[in-house]
Amino acid sequence: MAASPTAKRRPRSSRSKRDDIIYAAIEYFGQHGYEYTKWADIAKQVGIGSTALYHYFESKLHCLYEIQALALQADRAKFENAIAENEDFKEALKAVLNSAFELTDHEVLRNRVLVAEQSLAGLHRTSVREEESRQLGRSQMRDLEFAWATFLTRGMEQGAIPQADPRLLARAILGLYNSVWHWYRPNGIVTLSSVAAFFTDRCLALIGVPPEATGRARAAA
Repeated sequence: MAASPTAKRRPRSSRSKRDDIIYAAIEYFGQHGYEYTKWADIAKQVGIGSTALYHYFESKLHCLYEIQALALQADRAKFENAIAENEDFKEALKAVLNSAFELTDHEVLRNRVLVAEQSLAGLHRTSVREEESRQLGRSQMRDLEFAWATFLTRGMEQGAIPQADPRLLARAILGLYNSVWHWYRPNGIVTLSSVAAFFTDRCLALIGVPPEATGRARAAA
């Protein structure tokens, strides 16, 4: 008798199952809303019982905090890679801004979820696991802001950009960037490449760099 498809399937690791849960949670939170998503829906999507979810996450909110922490970790890695590959400040700046918009539809959905539910990151949790994940995300957000501020300070010291408060400037840039995910939809009439071009130029204006300084000047109409 032929073996069933299930019997042929290789066993999945605990880590891969956790990744599946996070992926499904982003899809459900993004499509149906965090508030209206049920744990049971996510469990069904990844093929486990509802109670098994608690082996990986203590609650739906715990899962959301982990999604935030992972997203910020990925953003920081992108940022550091772009800087490391470009010694010239303005080239590095262009690379950082361009890479920020190099996203899959799933990553866009993740960003939408995090922006929509950002107020939840300010709520202290009595659960140890939830609070640890919440604090991790907050810490990584501060680290990303500090990395941006340090990078901008370098540009100011080199005379590449005007003097300003680097911490406030970093927050202004990140705030402008995050505002995109309140309204952008991958299937909308505005393409992500158009959004990237427009908001990159707005970020450059905030920093005090004309588009032509980074090779982003457009031909005259």
